[in-house]
Amino acid sequence: MHASQKLKLLRTSRNLTARQVEEASRRIAAVRSDKRFYISNSWLTQLEKGISEPSICKLFSLSAIYQVKFDDLVRLYGVHVDEIQKYYTVAMPQSTKLLSRNIAEIENLQSLSESPGLKMFQRSTTLLPANADRMMHSPFPQLSSRQATRIAYGYIGLNDMTMYPMIRPGSLVRIDTSQSKLQSVLRHNQFERPIYFVELRNGYTCSWCELQGNDLLIIPHHSSPGRIRRFTYIKEAEIVGRVIGFDTACVDEAPAEKSPTQQAVDGSGRFYET
Repeated sequence: MHASQKLKLLRTSRNLTARQVEEASRRIAAVRSDKRFYISNSWLTQLEKGISEPSICKLFSLSAIYQVKFDDLVRLYGVHVDEIQKYYTVAMPQSTKLLSRNIAEIENLQSLSESPGLKMFQRSTTLLPANADRMMHSPFPQLSSRQATRIAYGYIGLNDMTMYPMIRPGSLVRIDTSQSKLQSVLRHNQFERPIYFVELRNGYTCSWCELQGNDLLIIPHHSSPGRIRRFTYIKEAEIVGRVIGFDTACVDEAPAEKSPTQQAVDGSGRFYET
């Protein structure tokens, strides 16, 4: 059933005429001192015929008149307000960001693979088989409720080559926020070296780190095109936590002649725990 038909059904189920809706909206507009909340009889008729679509203000009035939650009315038009966070990476895929501190939310982020928006996003940044099974669950192992309270999740932006190729752009990382202090550990190879998710003044990054006096050094992977960056600790850079797992791809999609910043991420990803 089309949204316009559902709106008409809402009105008739409440035994309201279009004229009564008009008068009710007039009172709302008067209290708000804003004519945008006013719904004329003729405009409501057009709305219920699917000729026009409502503005936010008019939906507000209909929500009050029909005594229906605003979010439910918006949902009639295919807009789910509670899914906004899922589109953070779709809207700004080039930026590294802290996604969530809630395991249920990260699982919801994976369900975006069912949405047209992310399918377009995937095609533009990853190489996936046309018949590949869509991810329905988080790639990370399940956590106990006690563990989940200290776990956050991050997304590595398409412009963030800091840990390339160990952690490629477009990857998801799991962060243990209880490990927010630099650790001096004996390591035999690069995989044993702690990786940290760092909050900067203008965003986030994921890297190896070292402290030199009051400076925090952001150290890129030795194969990365990035360079070492220096920030005043904690004023300019603060550690969110240690990266304890990541979901990354194995190879780049783009031909060799393209620079790493132009390359997208292949879909043949592997999950690693550190």
